[in-house]
Amino acid sequence: MKGHWSLDDRLERMLREVPFEVPPGSEAVTVRLDYDRSQGVLDLGCGAPGGFRGWSGGARAEFTITRDWATPGYLPGVPESGVWHVWLGLHRVPPQGLDFTLEITAERTAPPERFVAEPPPGERPPRRDVPDVDGLRWYAGDFHAHTVHSDGTLTVAELAELAHGRGLDFLAVTDHNTVSHHPWLRAAGRGVTLIPGQEVTTDRGHANVFGEVGWVDFRRPADSWAEHAGRAGGLISINHPLGGDCAWLLPIADRPRVAEVWSSGWWDRRWGAPLAWADAWREDVVAIGGSDFHRPGSDGLPGAPTTWVLAEDPDAVLDGVRAGRTAVSAGPDAPLLLRLGDELLALGADGLVLVRPGGARQVVRGERALLRAGEGLHRLETHENEVIALCH
Repeated sequence: MKGHWSLDDRLERMLREVPFEVPPGSEAVTVRLDYDRSQGVLDLGCGAPGGFRGWSGGARAEFTITRDWATPGYLPGVPESGVWHVWLGLHRVPPQGLDFTLEITAERTAPPERFVAEPPPGERPPRRDVPDVDGLRWYAGDFHAHTVHSDGTLTVAELAELAHGRGLDFLAVTDHNTVSHHPWLRAAGRGVTLIPGQEVTTDRGHANVFGEVGWVDFRRPADSWAEHAGRAGGLISINHPLGGDCAWLLPIADRPRVAEVWSSGWWDRRWGAPLAWADAWREDVVAIGGSDFHRPGSDGLPGAPTTWVLAEDPDAVLDGVRAGRTAVSAGPDAPLLLRLGDELLALGADGLVLVRPGGARQVVRGERALLRAGEGLHRLETHENEVIALCH
């Protein structure tokens, strides 16, 4: 089929559903979308009679779903007969509109799956010398990364190997509006605990939902995302709230406590707006960091920034976040500020400035310094007010 979307169409309703029939006995469904990508962006996804079957946003022009395999971003399984829907997101439509062509086929023979070789195992750098606290350990990781299951370029195994080589203990894999990557996580760990996540993505804000909670419907209001996460035992975080065209603009009645205060998009950390936003968001906000990694050479590498979580083990990291036991540094080996009970441990921070809640400041002396801790978010800064580390 051929069609045309206007800017008025986008303003009226961003997500459109195009119905099509899948006959009984089909073994594969393939959808191809063609349009002038130099003029706009159309997102692509799919729903079946049984519910969600996948989403790739603007990253793909086609997908295939079969009984045994599916294009990354989509869920394999029997292509049940009945009325399916192609989901088209009118993400960017120019004033003159956008022509498109949609080709849909249902086949009785499934095409073969493409084989992707796994990367060879590499070396992990030595673990940083950080003291335990009351039987708990500080684990280093990253709460925001993407793979080929949305708009990243690495497979889950390749991403895990990259995180392993960076010395991370955990990594949340948060592909956009899909959970197709979740079955791949445990087998690909490479010594890194891969946390199942999904970045619930709209044009008015993004949020990460962590945990095996099932697919979160991005088409529904943001309050329903938080309710879904809480009901299923997961955790929700507001992502890059000041992030340009993906800043948080959505209404939400019960503001989530966890927020990605430090993202790789915080290029000039003398800019205090992320901290001001966190103060205004919630008095008890729990700050985490996320690289928002997509591909080598773009965004930050996994662990830039690094979030440190005090937990029993890497599988209990989300419990540590719920308890507010987090710290954030620019990288795994960067200057670090950690809470040890009633004290703060500043590592590699000689000459930096400790800023306490309320604004009191103190110069840090020594590469491993113990300092008095108060309640709330502490930070390390340079003499030019560049943020170097955060700690609750």
